[in-house]
Amino acid sequence: MLLARNASGAMVASSFTPDTAAEDAVLERLSRAVSPRVLRMPSALDDVRHQLDDYLHGRLREFSVRTDLVLATDFQRVVLPRLAQSVHYGERSTYGQLATRIERPSAARAVGAALGANPLCVLLPCHRVVASSGALTGYAGGLAAKEYLLDLESGATPPGVG
Repeated sequence: MLLARNASGAMVASSFTPDTAAEDAVLERLSRAVSPRVLRMPSALDDVRHQLDDYLHGRLREFSVRTDLVLATDFQRVVLPRLAQSVHYGERSTYGQLATRIERPSAARAVGAALGANPLCVLLPCHRVVASSGALTGYAGGLAAKEYLLDLESGATPPGVG
């Protein structure tokens, strides 16, 4: 797990993939966009870790951490806040529905690409967006993780199991 926040304390990255190359890429982006120094200070992230633990154990439905979309593209800065505002715990949306919510109804694929590169996975819940058929598609943490998170939120998976 990789968690990162900026000097003012806002979360700028969360990644849950075991892929070290992907984590290295995030660290490189952080060094360019936020600071050339990356400090390892786990205690500075205790509140986020506690919230993630509570979420994964079914005790938390909404995160109360500040986020900073410094690693996001301009399009992601439109898509991700709308996602967080409109698709709540236990709900699902489609890429097309989210595209319509940002007033770009023909941009479902662009929305999918933006969510696929979400720098704040789980905190900004891209796992809640599925294909128009309802199929699970594209999740940086893998489809098994996406399915787990959706099942957790729907009550199909006991909290903390996985």
